[in-house]
Amino acid sequence: MPFASRGGVSLAYERHAGALPPAVLIHGWCCDRSYLAPQAAHFTAAGRAVLELDLRGHGESDKPQQDYPIHAFADDVAWLIDTLAVERPILVGHSMGGIIAYDIAARYPELASAIVMIDSAVVLPEHARAAIPPFLEKLRQPDYAEVVADYVGSALFIPSDDPERKAAILAAMAAAPYHVLVSAYCGLADYDAAGAGSVAVPALHIAADEPSPRCDLARLAALVPQLQTGRTVGSGHFCQLEVPEQVNAMIDRFLKLSVGG
Repeated sequence: MPFASRGGVSLAYERHAGALPPAVLIHGWCCDRSYLAPQAAHFTAAGRAVLELDLRGHGESDKPQQDYPIHAFADDVAWLIDTLAVERPILVGHSMGGIIAYDIAARYPELASAIVMIDSAVVLPEHARAAIPPFLEKLRQPDYAEVVADYVGSALFIPSDDPERKAAILAAMAAAPYHVLVSAYCGLADYDAAGAGSVAVPALHIAADEPSPRCDLARLAALVPQLQTGRTVGSGHFCQLEVPEQVNAMIDRFLKLSVGG
C-alpha cells in the first residue's frame, strides 16, 4: 500500500493505470476507499486510470488529533493529485466525498475536468440543518457509538437495502475514531458551498431513493447552472454499493456527454 506524507500525515492511496482520463474516488464520513470499490472496478475494467484514497482520519491514513473541516480534506486531495501528477481528473465523491469534490472544483478551478456528487449534501435543506445541533449534542455523550449506529440505520438506509451490507456499514462507521467522527461531522455542518464559490466544470449530482432529499438541489443549481441530476431506484444513501450498475451507468453517460468519455 503506497503512502504520501503531507505535513507529517501519511495518506494511503492506490493507483490503477489506464488509457482513459483519470478518475479520483473520494469516500464519505467515517468510511474509506472500499466504499467506492464498485466504481473503481468499473472504471478500471473500462480502461480508465483511477486514484483511490483514504482521507486523513479514515481507513489506513493517519488520524491526528486536529480539526477536520471540509477544506482540510479538500486541500489534502488537491495536494495528492498534484503530487502524483494526476492530470485534470474527474472527481467522484460519495456523501462527504462529493462535498469535498465540490470544494476542490470551486477553490481549485483548474484542477478537475468534471465532478460527480453521489447523494452529497453539498447544500443542506433547512430541515436537515435544524437537526444538526441536537445530533451533535448526542454525539458528545458516552454512548456515541450507539448514537451513530442509530442515526446511520434510520437515516441512511431504506427497507430494500441489503441487510447484511447494512449491518457491516453500521458496525464500521460506529467504530470510527471519536475525535475524527465528531470533528468531521462538525465540518459537514459548517460547510458553506456559496462561500467556497461556484463551480464551472461539468457536474453531476446523483440522489439516492430516499423520502427526504439530502441536498437542496435548487440552491445547488444556483451555484452550478450546468448541473445535471439523476436519482437511483430502490436504494438508500449507499447507492454506489447497493445499485452500482445504476450509479455507474449514470456516471458513464454523464462523462460521455460532458467530457467526451
